[in-house]
Amino acid sequence: MARKPVAQRPRAPLTAVRHGQEICLELADHSTIVKPAAEFFNLRASADPQAQAARLTDQFLTQNRAIFELLQVSVRRDYNGSEVLLLLQSGHAVGAVPLLSPLTARPDFGLIVQPRFPWSGIGPMLAEMGWLVSPTPLRLPLLRRSERRVPPWVLSFMVLSRLKALLDRLDRRFEVADESLSAPKGSVRWQQYATQELPRANFLSIPCTFPDLRDDRHLKGAIRFTIEKQLHSLDTQRQHGGFVHRLIAFAEGLLLKVQSAPSRRPASLEIVSWLRRPLSAESFRDGMQAIDWTVEDRGLAGLSDLEGIPWSMPMDQFFEAWVETVFRTVAQRAGGILKTGRRRETVAPISWEPTFVGSQKSLVPDLMLESENCTLIIDAKYKRHWEEMEHCPRNLQSDDLREQHRADLLQVLAYANLTGAGRVVCCLVYPCALATWQSLRDRGRLFHRASLPYHSRQIDVWLTAIPMHAQLDPIASAVVEQIRRIA
Repeated sequence: MARKPVAQRPRAPLTAVRHGQEICLELADHSTIVKPAAEFFNLRASADPQAQAARLTDQFLTQNRAIFELLQVSVRRDYNGSEVLLLLQSGHAVGAVPLLSPLTARPDFGLIVQPRFPWSGIGPMLAEMGWLVSPTPLRLPLLRRSERRVPPWVLSFMVLSRLKALLDRLDRRFEVADESLSAPKGSVRWQQYATQELPRANFLSIPCTFPDLRDDRHLKGAIRFTIEKQLHSLDTQRQHGGFVHRLIAFAEGLLLKVQSAPSRRPASLEIVSWLRRPLSAESFRDGMQAIDWTVEDRGLAGLSDLEGIPWSMPMDQFFEAWVETVFRTVAQRAGGILKTGRRRETVAPISWEPTFVGSQKSLVPDLMLESENCTLIIDAKYKRHWEEMEHCPRNLQSDDLREQHRADLLQVLAYANLTGAGRVVCCLVYPCALATWQSLRDRGRLFHRASLPYHSRQIDVWLTAIPMHAQLDPIASAVVEQIRRIA
């Protein structure tokens, strides 16, 4: 008797993922974290959690590859023999972005990259450098959840900056005005004039209705409401330092521009109608978005229990701007002319033959401080090299650390040929904590020096660190003292 074929058991489809406590991947810049995929996707109760985790991880990485790149985070899947792992390695950028779920295709997850130096130090630095580099919102869906360690003044600065750009480009519009004038204009309401004004001997009070080119009072009222709400938020943060007082003064200056319009909370449909205006500039759309954030109490990745705003900030550019601020003070005290790569003042073009070859078209040092007898070339590197080299003996340093440091040295030495000064100092500047900098200064180890005799001139190499803290005077004084030793 032939056996009856046994029906194959159908393969179980992916079951729905129920979010656990943690729906955001979080790490600091220039760091690495490892997350069990089954735990992140909340699959511990699944019949085959590792197989399901592997499939979900592959789809998760494919869907979010472009979003990870926005924060310079590299992600890959790994397997340690017992479970599937998510390996995340961050770079220079910090910020917060939503991540798409592999099942729902909605932004149910999030990624947060924190600065490895605390916000309490970064805030005053932003004010000292004139907000050259600041957090930038991203055109992405809002985060489902965010964390509360980003201080509220960060969002306030972004909102106020957008409102300033909006006010600078605010267009006027024709509105029908009803006013009493001393001379007829437009349509005159003669019956009202004859029955109300003439009996009171108000001969020069003529009620008129006429079109007039004016600022949009409704929009200005919404802007005033937004500024007043941000001022109230900033007023509760005065203890953070003087930079908050500068933001308050900035907001009060904007408030003076809209004081003629009564404050009013705009409705959601009103904001939508403003956004539908034809030929609206990008500054107008950004300003409307800032008003919407304030009205809806949305936070910058963590300021409220509602949805968070996705944002990013390149910490390498932030550190370069901070080093530029320090050396501007150095140039004022020690003398000399400071040129910056940010303003394209240090660009040295490379001529290739033929012209279409070559991957690099120019050399651009971050800073060049030129004096009568010496040129100081400064290259800011937002890396961990300094602290790793300080706390780890040379024979125990990793090959990767040595290779990266060698690349930094070769880069800054290549800049030495861009000047014809008799003495050239190539300076690599790394970030460090304030306590580390103070310890190095007290022990006389703030500058590591080397010399390279080159034909008729001398090339010096300096390795130093600048703290991520807004103590501009002692930092600049230490650099000035070192420069005067070689003068």
